[in-house]
Amino acid sequence: MVHKEDGNILQALGVTRTVIRPREEVDIQLREDRIGRYFRKYLNKFVFVEFSDEFMAANKAGHLMKGVPVPLRRKEVKEFAGGRGIDFLVLAENMAWVMGCDPHFKYTKDYCAILSKLYNYKLYEGMMKEGRDAAENGEMDNACIHFRAALCMKYDYMHAMYSYARACRVMYEHSKNEEYIGRFKAESTDWFEILTETHPRFAMGYYYLGYSYLNMGLYGKAKLAWQDFLKFSRNGRDRREITKRLNQIAHPVAIEDGCLKIGAGRYEEGLEILEPYLKSQYKDWWPLHYYLGRGYVQADRISDAVAEFKKVLMTNGSHLETMKELLLIYEEQDDRANIKKYSEKIKMIEAAQEEDQAKLVEDTMKENKRIEEEEPEPLPEESRESFDTSELDEAEPESALAASDEEGAEDASGYSAAGAPEDEPETEKPDAKGFRRPVRRKKN
Repeated sequence: MVHKEDGNILQALGVTRTVIRPREEVDIQLREDRIGRYFRKYLNKFVFVEFSDEFMAANKAGHLMKGVPVPLRRKEVKEFAGGRGIDFLVLAENMAWVMGCDPHFKYTKDYCAILSKLYNYKLYEGMMKEGRDAAENGEMDNACIHFRAALCMKYDYMHAMYSYARACRVMYEHSKNEEYIGRFKAESTDWFEILTETHPRFAMGYYYLGYSYLNMGLYGKAKLAWQDFLKFSRNGRDRREITKRLNQIAHPVAIEDGCLKIGAGRYEEGLEILEPYLKSQYKDWWPLHYYLGRGYVQADRISDAVAEFKKVLMTNGSHLETMKELLLIYEEQDDRANIKKYSEKIKMIEAAQEEDQAKLVEDTMKENKRIEEEEPEPLPEESRESFDTSELDEAEPESALAASDEEGAEDASGYSAAGAPEDEPETEKPDAKGFRRPVRRKKN
């Protein structure tokens, strides 16, 4: 029995969940699908058929199959037309593809119920293995689809959350399309956050979340994530790496804190933090001068503010926010020459930015159309990341893995093009590591 006081201590240590989001934010079947548009092209490879009444009557999941069309690839339809059956493991993989391409698909819940009845946890372990094998081969669409399918089966499956977030990370790092990068980066970061909230003892979630925040310039958040990583990781090499990173970002974290204080109107505290950095290696960092300028405006040190804003423009000559700050100052001073100068500069830069944005939108639309229609080439070998599972060895156990092993999956080869059941051939039990175990048939 855990006393209330014990629970508070465990929460303080980060051992138990301290953030619980609504189900609609963490269940891939319910939450917004940012990147599904890039996978729906694969649905065109499937046609949908329904099982015969005879087959459903003989199948232990038959009551779940009524009125539920199952996906077949075109070559499999020909096999049906030729009177041959289809291994249910093949149909399971087809369902995985459909669910992974579109978790909001009309029959996703039905597919999950059918597959859970026939395979229990073995199937989503198989989906994970398929996804990791695809990732190791640089086939990132394939990998992502299988990870998404595993999350359809079990929305809080730690291994799937982790692998999906990493796959999205790899995919945006190897793209030049701004919209694609933005969508996959947001998806990756969000799932690393969900992972750490749902499985707070899993160190590698914090490892990658820290890097995600670092790449967005969120130094304070990166620091917090990496501190949690050090709390739970026992890997000496990774701990040394992250300790080094924390030392490297110590000053950017402090500068960010000063900037946030000025943004919140606490200019005295902010200036006290930022001013010493004018004599440091960060003295040429334009955001430092921008926030110092804003702090000096709040402190009514206008000449100092103007000097800092002009330093910004020496480094970042088209920074609109700085020009607008200067324009406000000159309007207060009724400095007509500078009012005209900065008003014209602002109009010119805004016009150029609108033109650039229009061109970017046009180029992005063309690239989006190509991405959404064409299948990508596998990543070159030197660009691939290892999806080795060794880093999961220290992770907390999944309750599903303790579930009793149900009877092996039934074979769908009893369904024929004519709609009549055939004599059921002998099959092997489903393999927990993949979908593609061959079917052993009795010799006539």
